[in-house]
Amino acid sequence: QLVESGGGSVQAGGSLRLSCASSHFTGNMFCVGWFRQAPGKEREGVAAIDSDHYTIYADSVKGRFAITKDNAANIFRLQLNSLRPEDTAMYYCAATGLISYDAMLTPEYYRFWGQGTQVTVS
Repeated sequence: QLVESGGGSVQAGGSLRLSCASSHFTGNMFCVGWFRQAPGKEREGVAAIDSDHYTIYADSVKGRFAITKDNAANIFRLQLNSLRPEDTAMYYCAATGLISYDAMLTPEYYRFWGQGTQVTVS
């Protein structure tokens, strides 16, 4: 089970921090990704990190978003800075086993999904 938190409503230029907690992350071979889906659009990969601490970001969020793992708390966080109205979406945390770097932003490769948390930028 994956549990997201931290969504909300902010003005353009603001920041939010999303968190994802799960007991799935106790192993040493995994990949965790953040995805988002806006109304009428397909789900898209935003950022991902694997157990080797490789990270990958969508071009649209590079330099603004950062994915990290809190090793002590076994929580994955997504820091969202310089938010834009086009970042408005439901954000989902997902997890799977170790996958190739090229697949880390592809939703179909992920087995476990959270319920989502809404981010609204006005």
